Amino acid sequence: MKSTLALARSFDTPVKLLLVNQLTINTGFYMLMPYLAGHLSGTLALPAAMVGLVLGMRNLSQQGMFLVGGTLADRLGCKSMIVAGCGLRTLAFLLLAVADSLPALLVASGLVGFAGALFNPAVRAYLAREAGARKVEAFAAFNAFYQLGILIGPLIGLALNAVAFKLVCLSAGLMFAALTVAQLRALPAEASPREADRDAQEEEPQAVERRGVLAGWREMLGNRPFLLFSLAMIGSYVLNFQVYLGLPLEVGRVSDGELGITLIFAISAALTIAGQARVTAWAKDRWRPSQAIARGLVMMGLSFAPLAIAAPWAGAVGHGGGGTAGAPALVPVLSTAALLSIATMIVYPFEMATIATFGGRHMVGTYYGLYSTLAGIGVAAGNVLTGWALDLGTHAGLPFLPWLALTAIGLGCAAAVAALDRSGRLAASAEPVSARTTA
Repeated sequence: MKSTLALARSFDTPVKLLLVNQLTINTGFYMLMPYLAGHLSGTLALPAAMVGLVLGMRNLSQQGMFLVGGTLADRLGCKSMIVAGCGLRTLAFLLLAVADSLPALLVASGLVGFAGALFNPAVRAYLAREAGARKVEAFAAFNAFYQLGILIGPLIGLALNAVAFKLVCLSAGLMFAALTVAQLRALPAEASPREADRDAQEEEPQAVERRGVLAGWREMLGNRPFLLFSLAMIGSYVLNFQVYLGLPLEVGRVSDGELGITLIFAISAALTIAGQARVTAWAKDRWRPSQAIARGLVMMGLSFAPLAIAAPWAGAVGHGGGGTAGAPALVPVLSTAALLSIATMIVYPFEMATIATFGGRHMVGTYYGLYSTLAGIGVAAGNVLTGWALDLGTHAGLPFLPWLALTAIGLGCAAAVAALDRSGRLAASAEPVSARTTA
């Protein structure tokens, strides 16, 4: 089994560049975004509703435009969309440094999201194409670099924000500007669909040229196995989002300190960085891709069992004496964070490889785009339901209720994926065993 760094080194230059690219993207994004709400409510004195509107604009513009960004990546090239997205985010972050009115803030926040919609599907499509038969391993390395950016970005932003939020914006903007230039110069341009068809001699290039965007979308929307798989996986994104919603709220319930929230992210990132390559190699040696996804989803659901078991007693510990007295009650929260991280390590590489295979030669970006949009819609709805369950559990004196519900979601998703696998609907998306060790 390889370490994450050794795994990254085993790939060709384009994949290595894409890994560093994602590390830099996440570092720049997370050095700014965690502190944006404080800037809006503090420095600019916006009411909470307006802060929510500005932050929501970023999410809406990104999730809503993923399909467009993925389609453009397939039609115009992944490199073009990666460069365009990073360039646009440079402009957006620089605008955030000077924006002091609601319209300007909404424009800047919308541009931040639209930039992500351009480069996120493109990066994943490019990575899948360059990795070939090693898609699972490539996405394993990708996830580790992704988490590393989440870990170090807020630390850099914390130091800069102590000076001024504008410094954070300018630094993040300059980072994206440098990344834009670097990708323009160093990232190889991938082969066009026509060139790929000519080399593979699998279909006529003219047939690809005649198929327009709407025809491609109709084909994708008619792909029932893909749509069913996408719907089955929505719950996994709801569960993963609990590191931002449910777990921080539970920390607040059982402890007065903020250390627990910091530890949630630190544990999740550290485990992924250190263990992703090993976990993926272990899973590949034992399970088919669909089995790895289903079993990872089971573990994802069971990750919330420690909270469900400890919930009736954790509140009493937390309310008894502040953050220090509540420290033992953080153990179930941190256990859930750790188990959820390991489960995600199992699921993510196989999940991304499955979507890439559904997309085929020409529509990988488009499939990633729609998949991300559906996941975003699911998370939005899931957050509302999770919040409702948390409130209901508190008011009804049943603090374990939301965690049992989340466990049920994970088990339900696993059952759905397993059913798709048994029906043969995922067979076409599974990588052959002989390809798993192919370089």
